[in-house]
Amino acid sequence: MVDDSVAGFGFPAICRKKVTAAFDGGRLTSDGGVLLLAQAERAMGIAGRLAGCIADPRDQSRVVHDLADILQARMLAIACGYEDADDLDHLRHDPGFKLAVGKLPDGAIGLASQPTMSRWENAPTTRELVRMMSAMVDIYCASYRAPPAAVTLDIDETVD
Repeated sequence: MVDDSVAGFGFPAICRKKVTAAFDGGRLTSDGGVLLLAQAERAMGIAGRLAGCIADPRDQSRVVHDLADILQARMLAIACGYEDADDLDHLRHDPGFKLAVGKLPDGAIGLASQPTMSRWENAPTTRELVRMMSAMVDIYCASYRAPPAAVTLDIDETVD
């Protein structure tokens, strides 16, 4: 009999816990690729940079989800094809998404809910949005040895 199983592979530790991709069952996610996206996001520091552009008026002693985690979860959901904030109500307990945002999959606290996500999507002021845009341009330019002389944005306004 041929063993057609695929060997597992590892990811960076989360809360000092080993994270391994294996294919032998247990608590599963259909979005394993989110862990690879999360590694790329962390390497570029996108969520942290954007969170630093927005004032967080919440009482920090009562905050469960910091702004960088909220933004990271939303960005990763969009990158995985979950375009609506209400998808986060389903994904907030998904083990892959929890690991991607640095939480243990069996932990009691899930990711931020849809109402929390929606509040933050509408929270930034115009000034904060400009800072976020500038941060994204900086991140883009930093991905090159020398920033490009020009960038062409091909904007298609049609809705598919």
